[in-house]
Amino acid sequence: MADNKERTFIMIKPDGVQRGLVGKIIQRFEDKGFKLVALKMVWPTEDLLKQHYADLASRPFFPGLVKYMSSGPVVPMVWEGLNAVKTGRVMLGETNPKDSAPGTIRGDFCIQTKRRKMWLTGPLGLRSGSTNKLLEGKIL
Repeated sequence: MADNKERTFIMIKPDGVQRGLVGKIIQRFEDKGFKLVALKMVWPTEDLLKQHYADLASRPFFPGLVKYMSSGPVVPMVWEGLNAVKTGRVMLGETNPKDSAPGTIRGDFCIQTKRRKMWLTGPLGLRSGSTNKLLEGKIL
């Protein structure tokens, strides 16, 4: 891999799956030249999500996050490309969707600010243990 070629974990959340946005979101990353190296549709358990988001456990929104993320299927993916983390963050938009510009995934597809469609980590490994488990989970 070239020095600036990296991998990142990106997950489409339950409402993105429910609203039929998976193909549109994948298309945006492919159009940017990223290579999809792993993808699976899974319905995560609360226990798995508590592991995945363990670094957020002390935050007041944590119980709601786990409940929401376990409310339906998610699509965890690993993408590879030049500057994948930085470029992926730009493509997603601001953390708060109401601050995201049109043309970004959050700016174009988010309806509720508490229910962002996507989650992106830094270089693959930031949440590596639970990321691997999400990709190994029960296939739907």
